[in-house]
Amino acid sequence: MSLIFRMVWILVRSLFVPRLPYVKPVNALTLRVLPNDLDINLHMNNGRYFTICDLTRVDMFIRTGLAKVMIQKKWIPVISYHDLNFKKALGLFKRYRVEMEVTGWDEKAFFMSHRFLVGDKIVAEGESKGVILSKKGPIPPEEVMQAVREMRGE
Repeated sequence: MSLIFRMVWILVRSLFVPRLPYVKPVNALTLRVLPNDLDINLHMNNGRYFTICDLTRVDMFIRTGLAKVMIQKKWIPVISYHDLNFKKALGLFKRYRVEMEVTGWDEKAFFMSHRFLVGDKIVAEGESKGVILSKKGPIPPEEVMQAVREMRGE
């Protein structure tokens, strides 16, 4: 499945699975390594891991309600830092699970952890930092969460 098909699958799937809390959400996707994920060494390309992390964030945006708020307010998400440590290669057609958790935030950014697992073994893990931007600049996370809370009617 190429990236566009994975994205469409995430967009549709996210509408039919349970909502996530908007404070410190945790979500996961189960995928397979496909031929277009491979590098010259015939294992998943390191750049693809970062792209898969993007997909977990899209799932989280939809399931928390943040996607709807971002569309209404014309906000955009931006990753300002992302680091992954690779422990074991993922070969062709290997089934894996990627988990993402929003672990906290400060006055400007959200912090997230990412884990790629085969069974219960971690094959890659890392962290990222992201901001939500308006035309005026970064939106404080507390303001982002308040907007989601209001949209959800909580």
